[in-house]
Amino acid sequence: MTLHPAQSTIAKSSNRFRVVNCGRRFGKTYLAVLEMVAKAVYGNDRYICYIAPTYAQARDIAWQELKKVCLPIASNINESRLEITVQTTQGGTSIISLRGWESIETLRGQKFHFIVVDEIASMRNWSSNWQEVIRPTLTDYKGECLFISTPKGFNHFYDLFNKQDTDKDYKSFHFTTYDNPHIPSEEVDKAKQEMTEDSFAQEYLADFRKQEGLVYKEFSRELHLYDGEPTRAKAEFLGGVDFGFRHPCAVLHIVVDVDGDYWVTDEWYKTERTEEQIAEYVRSCGFNEVFPDPENQSAIELFNQKGINVREVVKGKGSVKSGIDAVRNLFKQNRLHIHKNCTNLIWELETYSYKEKTANDDSPEEPVKMHDDALDSLRYVLMTHEGVTPITNIEKYRMQQARMNNARNFRE
Repeated sequence: MTLHPAQSTIAKSSNRFRVVNCGRRFGKTYLAVLEMVAKAVYGNDRYICYIAPTYAQARDIAWQELKKVCLPIASNINESRLEITVQTTQGGTSIISLRGWESIETLRGQKFHFIVVDEIASMRNWSSNWQEVIRPTLTDYKGECLFISTPKGFNHFYDLFNKQDTDKDYKSFHFTTYDNPHIPSEEVDKAKQEMTEDSFAQEYLADFRKQEGLVYKEFSRELHLYDGEPTRAKAEFLGGVDFGFRHPCAVLHIVVDVDGDYWVTDEWYKTERTEEQIAEYVRSCGFNEVFPDPENQSAIELFNQKGINVREVVKGKGSVKSGIDAVRNLFKQNRLHIHKNCTNLIWELETYSYKEKTANDDSPEEPVKMHDDALDSLRYVLMTHEGVTPITNIEKYRMQQARMNNARNFRE
């Protein structure tokens, strides 16, 4: 059980938080398994956890490899819980368990010495779950974490990879598929010939770049993100709501300024919240108008009962496309601004993509129904609010605002 040179470089690092950006077939699973076993065996009463995007992926990616490595030292293998108890060099035992990101809440209150987070670029709601659930589990033992992924655009994994620039506890590593000596280079070269440049660069070279087929390709962090407060006076305060329970409920806070620009100032992105809890949160925000998903009539009725000013959102044939066009046009005009703290909305903007089509398929583009909870919330507002529809009226709108301001100044 030996590591190849690139894997050894990672394993030898003494940094508490290690971030590994690597190409496919680099050997990240084998590295993760050996690290977990080493941390478990050369200690006593250690608690180790491996987290994949889903429980099924944890089983498919790491379970068989972990069992094979642990077989000589395992005192108990629990197939239903994906948990192995191993004997340690000090005569005690340690526990290695596998978990899925979709049930990350079950880790609340637990304590770990070492955690591996695999395929982190694909994980939803990363920022709040890291801060509220995972990070506290490492506090008691000053536990360590190994983050591993292939990139997926400039999302939260990109931010994590660059954290070494501001936090000395972090160390980042970048390796490509070519760095695995057990993968023939000619096989990687063949894949290069068969894939687009961007796909190959992302999947094999672990290069951060925009995903292919993005819906909101006009979105740019440099142009559309802001910090602090909106730069112009507020005219309206709007709320967009996409309901959810297992999937996140997404509530966006959107300020419309006196020039008709839209500023997303905050987000509420929570799983397993009841309609009552959602309604109470929305009521507490003080929105002038709220634009919810019209398909959840019971929740909307609850909004009405609580005195929330609900506006009708019309969904039907072509509404998704028209909503997407409204958002894209605002980005093109640089009239839509996203606060840097809205990490989940930013993540969705950088991952929401169209379905792949064959060369002869001339059907209309259709987005994949994934990574769209906050985007739906945004779309409900921007395709319905009078200040946006139609987009071409913006100059007329600004002229009206200018006349109103001149009249107000004259009166004063």
